[in-house]
Amino acid sequence: MFVASRMTKHPVSVTSDATIQQADRLMKKHKFHRMLVVDNGKLVGYFSDRDIMRVAPSPATTLSKFEIRSLLDKISVKDIMHEKVITVNENATLEEAALIMYQNKVGGLPVVSDVGAVVGIITATDILKTFIKVMGLIGGKTRLTLEVDNKVGVIADITKIFAENNINIDSFITCRHKNNRYELVVRLDEHPALEDVKKLLNVRGYKVVHSVNIG
Repeated sequence: MFVASRMTKHPVSVTSDATIQQADRLMKKHKFHRMLVVDNGKLVGYFSDRDIMRVAPSPATTLSKFEIRSLLDKISVKDIMHEKVITVNENATLEEAALIMYQNKVGGLPVVSDVGAVVGIITATDILKTFIKVMGLIGGKTRLTLEVDNKVGVIADITKIFAENNINIDSFITCRHKNNRYELVVRLDEHPALEDVKKLLNVRGYKVVHSVNIG
């Protein structure tokens, strides 16, 4: 899965010379907390509702509404925006986008083309939706977790057990555990009798430490 196939295309943005009042109206209309600043198709910055609050008069101000509007019209987006923006290329994988978000503690990333043009935005919610779809969770899966030794042939042996019993495997995920052991997560297409599956694995020396039917 690539960012280009999961991003929101043509994100709403403002230019750097837009007034704070214009930007505030646009953010409230779309219920945004952050907004991109784009000049001539190129990303030049971003700002948040907190940045607007920082320069806006206090609710306790004695200024009239006209005076407040006049004040906000004198402040441009370029005066409050952050110029350093973390982005991701449209050809990057979702895994790369997720890692960038995690490392930088952000919930979304502007997506840019190879020439630097803004082509979309991708959020943690987009990645979560993709995860649920790829895992096939809505349609229903049986999920088994096994603890196995880190040695050659383990996965081949386990897949053979399922094949011999006509049970289709949807996917495998391995996670390093402790003491040179791994957690092996197996997702099955259907909902076979879990206790029977556990017995098949136990006979061959594989202990199921967790099992659940999802969806």
